[in-house]
Amino acid sequence: MKKLLLSVLLFTPLLTFAQTKPAPNLVKYVNPMIGTAKMGHTYPGATVPFGMVQLSPDTDTIPYEVNGKYNKDVYKYCAGYQHDDKTIVGFSHTHFSGTGHSDLGDFLIAPTTGKLQLNPGTEDKPQSGYRSSFSHDNEVAEPAYYKVKLDDHNILAELTASNRVGMHQYTFPKSDEAHIILDLMSGIYNYDGKTTWTFVRVENDTLITGYRQTNGWARTRTVYFAMSFSKPFYQYGNKDFAEAQVYKGFWRKFDQTKNFPEFAGKKIRAYFDFKTEAGEKIKIKFALSPVSTEGALANMKAEIPHWDFEKVKREGQAAWNKELNKVVVDAGKDDLVNFYTAMYHAFLGPTTYMDVDGKYRGLDMNVHQADGFTNYTSFSLWDTYRALHPLFNILQPARNNDMIKSMLAHYDQSVHKMLPVWSHHANENWCMIGYHSVPVIADAVMKGNANFDANRALDACVQTARTRYYDGLEYYMDMGYVPEDKNGSSVSKTLEYAYDDWCIAQMAKKLNRQDIYEEFSKRALNYKNVYDAKSGYMRPKLSDGTWKQEFDPLDTHGQGFIEGNSWNYSLYVPHDPAQMISMMGGKARFVQHLDSLFTMELPDKYFENTEDISRDGIIGNYVHGNEPSHHVAYLYNWTDQPWKTQERTRMVLKAMYNPTIDGLGGNDDFGQMSAWYIFSALGFYPVAPGSEQYAITSPNVKAATINLENGKSFTIDVKNQKDKNVYIQKMELNGKPVNRTYLTHNEIMHGGKLTFYMGNTPNKKLMAVAP
Repeated sequence: MKKLLLSVLLFTPLLTFAQTKPAPNLVKYVNPMIGTAKMGHTYPGATVPFGMVQLSPDTDTIPYEVNGKYNKDVYKYCAGYQHDDKTIVGFSHTHFSGTGHSDLGDFLIAPTTGKLQLNPGTEDKPQSGYRSSFSHDNEVAEPAYYKVKLDDHNILAELTASNRVGMHQYTFPKSDEAHIILDLMSGIYNYDGKTTWTFVRVENDTLITGYRQTNGWARTRTVYFAMSFSKPFYQYGNKDFAEAQVYKGFWRKFDQTKNFPEFAGKKIRAYFDFKTEAGEKIKIKFALSPVSTEGALANMKAEIPHWDFEKVKREGQAAWNKELNKVVVDAGKDDLVNFYTAMYHAFLGPTTYMDVDGKYRGLDMNVHQADGFTNYTSFSLWDTYRALHPLFNILQPARNNDMIKSMLAHYDQSVHKMLPVWSHHANENWCMIGYHSVPVIADAVMKGNANFDANRALDACVQTARTRYYDGLEYYMDMGYVPEDKNGSSVSKTLEYAYDDWCIAQMAKKLNRQDIYEEFSKRALNYKNVYDAKSGYMRPKLSDGTWKQEFDPLDTHGQGFIEGNSWNYSLYVPHDPAQMISMMGGKARFVQHLDSLFTMELPDKYFENTEDISRDGIIGNYVHGNEPSHHVAYLYNWTDQPWKTQERTRMVLKAMYNPTIDGLGGNDDFGQMSAWYIFSALGFYPVAPGSEQYAITSPNVKAATINLENGKSFTIDVKNQKDKNVYIQKMELNGKPVNRTYLTHNEIMHGGKLTFYMGNTPNKKLMAVAP
């Protein structure tokens, strides 16, 4: 008996080891270059999942105005990098991913050789400044790693990062004139006066600290830094102080232009000089903090206490591989690249915004302590409530909880007592419309992922929704709609407020707050007040109750809509599709409207010019590049022709997502476009966040396993998957037939297996039960 027991004990570890497979290397399928051309507005540089540092090349720093006029090229550089450009200005430490507006680009570093030049030069004459020409042949972009050869200086630049620290590695030629420039003037969305103040302190011959204050999209933003060199510099200095306008008062006693340990001003470009041997590497650790230089130093010591560049790279890529393995997919090579690049983009933000000790700067500009949660920033909520945060409720539930706690902290610090609308770096930008923190919170509550005080969160949602002076809400509350003559984009606002109110009602019902439920259920019906039955469209209404007379449902200008026209927004009632369809004439007529959306051809008069950016992401009149349309292809599921959802979503997947530098059909919008891809590729989508249901569609993967944080897994198996087989013939959930057009959140989170059987013709008897 003892021998048998010994054999079992010896054999069990071997069996366990044999059964434990290493996680597949999914990093190799990620291409950070996807979306860096045209209007994807992604960046190719080094970062870790949800990291505070986004260390990336900037190919230009376009001024916001030229000769007093808005510079249209600003829009191209929301992420600082355009693939078509031939020069790199330098490498800065903060970037947005895929946004339609820009800011950040903090602390640009440029390594150079030869005569010192402290201006960036121009793209057509890069040698007139510190920028450099480069070739994509000598450029590599991977998760947590970026490499490029700076041809004009013969320097190999390599970048990697931890959460709060960027690490540079520059391989120099032999030179007695090697320089590293720290440009505190440079920034994205740049204009004269954006940088309000900067400070640099030379602590010793390898350590620099300081901060940068800007007034850009965020009005009052301060970022602190600590910069450490692997090799001592032998001299240092800064830009001409006469231009910097800091020769004042008693400071005239010192020669501040060279080897003086403190710089302060609005226009600081510092330089640090070295002598290098051929192939010598100079490394830099650059830590950020929202609180203090002391915090930046602590972040550096905690995250990268060494000089092993390859170790940081390995750890960063291991962190990415862990996150990517939350969904293991079987698909063709191009689809794998699309899928895992979408996962990568979806996990770039929101970003960490606190020091390793939990301190962060709040909306009130005071220093706060995150107690038991990670504080996040960069909430592009008008975009991300639709699919990104619902995706987090499946793949990142713990992080999504912390993001909501961050929103509630924002609410507590807000003088307006409002949840965030579009916020970043301790600032509220008030960008776009609605109050879309609400559906993010409601979705978590309704799906049982509320590791926070749900009643307190509901109170914050209600207070936000009752803020009368916010963006037409007083009219909406009093009249049941926003009148166009009182407040622009009125129809879009009315429709989005109504949806947000439905989310509040659902939360209130679940929390047994009957008075709130009744109030906001009534408000959620306000979408009916902007529907014109005679024209068949949502339409702007005036304060006297009449319709605005000049009306073109295809025009986007002055018609009461934002990022869409009436044809698109007439379909924006995600919380009540069945009633919307009835209101618009029934299922048959509604299908005709939907069909025409995808098949019509918009005349040129609806675009400013043939190169108009609004042409990106369009199929017919369906605008996938703008988020209000993201649920539209799924609306066939509420009609008698649900198979059209299957063919439309497969068409959009192929048309709008490709494994190429220009492979995104519009801005990625901080992961929303990518989240749409992930859901749709897996075969289901959250049409109405705040509901527990996902609309079903045709997956474009062969198989997928979703590895859930609760330890369970949900497997998707697709039989007879081919490009032409876009139609679901039948479905089974855990071996039992499913004849409905939806899946529930609990069905996913409990684990199990969903099997699709595909074919090349619709099964018109299948999936007759709508959500």
